[in-house]
Amino acid sequence: MAARSSHDLTRRYGKVDGHRIEYQWIGENPEGVPMVFLHEGLGSIELWRDFPAAVVAATGSAGLVYSRYGNGWSDPLSEPRRPDYMHVEALEVLPAITDRLVGSPPLLVGHSDGASIAVIYAGSGYPVEGLVLLAPHVYVEDCSVAAIEAIRGDFLATDLAEKMAKYHRDPAATFWGWNDIWLSPQFRDWNIEAFLTTVSCPLLLVQGEEDDYGTSAQLDAIETGAAGPVERVMVAEARHSPHLSHMDPVVSAIAGFVAGL
Repeated sequence: MAARSSHDLTRRYGKVDGHRIEYQWIGENPEGVPMVFLHEGLGSIELWRDFPAAVVAATGSAGLVYSRYGNGWSDPLSEPRRPDYMHVEALEVLPAITDRLVGSPPLLVGHSDGASIAVIYAGSGYPVEGLVLLAPHVYVEDCSVAAIEAIRGDFLATDLAEKMAKYHRDPAATFWGWNDIWLSPQFRDWNIEAFLTTVSCPLLLVQGEEDDYGTSAQLDAIETGAAGPVERVMVAEARHSPHLSHMDPVVSAIAGFVAGL
């Protein structure tokens, strides 16, 4: 896996933890705080849309985006996901990526599953400048299960698989790997609140007021449990992806947060 050059904005591939992953640097400022973007469970580089570029432009930073194993054009899943799949990403994969590609403590920008990975990483003692957590979850809520059951029905009855094929090498493996584990009885007790007590960096929490995958109780748990200072932003009329549906206010909030680090 090659390190970033000052003018390299192209897509690259590297092997991490035995799997080939796609990654890309956005922005060229070596003086800014490096950012690492961690996508949601069904996300990928492309599904971030223009958000990373907007954040990088607003903060004068450089951003690393990558598709995790099983997502995007990285290697497709070859086995079912386990209940600890986010722990594996946070404790094995992400440290390897930051060591090889970033080199200095990053600011992690995580969405949904990516936010959980960021919490586990920071709470395990890896150095970070801060956390931006978009629609985070630190435990399983009933509404999360209901929303994931609903999208399962959509996948079976609509053209969702065809739409996902534009962004994932194996859309069925990507979908079922995520959906099956979240609906598994073994996952119902998943909880990462214990990691919050050792998260001492500043945190920015962003959630849509109409998020059907989680409630503001998730933000309450993070604010109560985290050792570091917490800012929170609730985005009116936004659902699970406020950074896409309401990009301007979210980018503005992140820019203000970064300026205060």
